[in-house]
Amino acid sequence: MSEQQRQRVTVVGAGMAGVQTAVALREQGFTGPITLIGAEPHQPYDRPPLSKAVLLGKAEDSAFEVDFEALDIELRLGVDVTGVRAAAKELDTEAGPVPYDTLVIATGAEPIELPGTEGVPGVHLLRTLDDAARLRPVLDRQHDIVVVGAGWIGAEFATAARAAGCAVTVVEAADLPLVGALPAEVAAPMAAWYGQSGVQLLTGARVAGIEDGSVLLADGRRIPAGAVVVGIGARPATSWLSDSGIEIGTDGAVVADEHLRTSLPSVYAVGDCASFPSARYGRRLLVHHWDNALQGPRTVASNVIADGSGTPPQTYDPVPYFWSEQFGRFVQYAGDHAAADTTVWRGHPDNAEGADETGWSVLWLRRGALVALLAVGRPRDLAQGRKLIQSGAPLVVERAADPSIPLKAASQ
Repeated sequence: MSEQQRQRVTVVGAGMAGVQTAVALREQGFTGPITLIGAEPHQPYDRPPLSKAVLLGKAEDSAFEVDFEALDIELRLGVDVTGVRAAAKELDTEAGPVPYDTLVIATGAEPIELPGTEGVPGVHLLRTLDDAARLRPVLDRQHDIVVVGAGWIGAEFATAARAAGCAVTVVEAADLPLVGALPAEVAAPMAAWYGQSGVQLLTGARVAGIEDGSVLLADGRRIPAGAVVVGIGARPATSWLSDSGIEIGTDGAVVADEHLRTSLPSVYAVGDCASFPSARYGRRLLVHHWDNALQGPRTVASNVIADGSGTPPQTYDPVPYFWSEQFGRFVQYAGDHAAADTTVWRGHPDNAEGADETGWSVLWLRRGALVALLAVGRPRDLAQGRKLIQSGAPLVVERAADPSIPLKAASQ
């Protein structure tokens, strides 16, 4: 056994990124001790079903089907890690110090609370299994529900609440849903989905307070609310690293390099808690989506094993990908549209005159090459588009804009 294989790897965070890091280490041949620490007492679980099957009572949980004992991965659950002492190579926890030779930070993200609502009865977040368990009886009682925030999680929760028979109002401070995630001209057609599904969407509306079973808006309107669900975003869960010496960016994320190493030796960061430089897009990316938490651990595991062996490290530069199921539509996004210079519509939005029943997509190009796309009900566009983004092949715009032509046939 090599010296590297005798090193203890300690992973903080038992969500997708942490679990996949531990599993990938074993799959890639690492035989040393692995400790996986999670703050929640539950068996490690997947988060996307929380806003779908688990929330609606169609599944009790979404535990990963991983045999940690067979993989010789030590699980320490219900343990809060409060700090890192790099000089001693130890973690501070409520249960005492935990040593590491190599540390992987995979603590994910935590939801942003609406100021002034912390601890207010009837106000909910949806990030954990316990959150979903608290919300299930709310849906069962078919309360009038107000959702604060028309982002991805707000739309998904509103979809589930309507499926449960609740009356739902979504309050959004911006003029459109998904502001910040998508350009206005792309988000605009999605605003109609709410009304079509029986959800009232109030845009340009700011919450002034929550009291007496209602939500008070800044303009004086009062909305009855048996329950309030806040979905206004998430931030990297990195406050416990404040005195660690590990570089944290202005966005709150651990600053990782192209190999997912942090500013401290033998410390890596992966998933929602870490940003990384993308040569493909020419900027640093912070990706709060499931696929990043699945793909990044394979790079981390490879580089942990290669560290000190003379083997060149792997570079992490993925094509970001995520999906959302909302209002009867399957929405997928790949890439990063921030640096695009051209937008191409492929089909018509389903609330527009001449709408295409086969769905629609939006393509973003830079110097003729595809860099990102959004697909609504067109999974084949997404699958072919991801490959085109990876290849960097230029597209013929006229062919790319024709939804009857396979997207792969639009490359030059």
